[in-house]
Amino acid sequence: MPDQPTGVSVSDEIVLSDVVFEATVIEQRVAELGQEIGEYYRSGELLLIGLLKGSFMFLADLVRYIQRPHEIDFVAAASYGSGRESSGQVHLRYDPETDVAGKHVLLVEDIIESGTTLNHLVRLFRAREPASLEICTLLHKRIAKETVLEPRFVGFDAPAKFLVGYGLDCAEKFRYLPYIASLKE
Repeated sequence: MPDQPTGVSVSDEIVLSDVVFEATVIEQRVAELGQEIGEYYRSGELLLIGLLKGSFMFLADLVRYIQRPHEIDFVAAASYGSGRESSGQVHLRYDPETDVAGKHVLLVEDIIESGTTLNHLVRLFRAREPASLEICTLLHKRIAKETVLEPRFVGFDAPAKFLVGYGLDCAEKFRYLPYIASLKE
């Protein structure tokens, strides 16, 4: 699928600015992360919990590269709603049914920006007594003022722009893009 040309309008109000990470670069890095995760977790039960909706593409690709047994579940939490800035309030929309006690839990996130949602989830899952708790994120903006737990696995450092594609959205649009692009300000 061809990349969206720079500056082309994809809706009446929103225009893509630049392709930040090409699909082939994302694919290569996801494969590397899968290998790193498989090597890090050599024993014990591994449970990957994807943060919906943004991580679904990343998680689907990532699990194909983790060459060891593992389980998958999801959590849905949001602090953005339909805007471009975090509201600061975390709303848990779906809590995983899988028992995490005694398992190595890896929270899989699409992007870390404010850290609000992730901080809330780290506290929530720590209270459920996993054997260990770590974070894997595709993108890290490194702008969060306070994080309860720094991610062990990071795909890319991301620019301080609003990004869409490869699962990331703007008001539920653009998740389908195979690459990651910035929006025109």
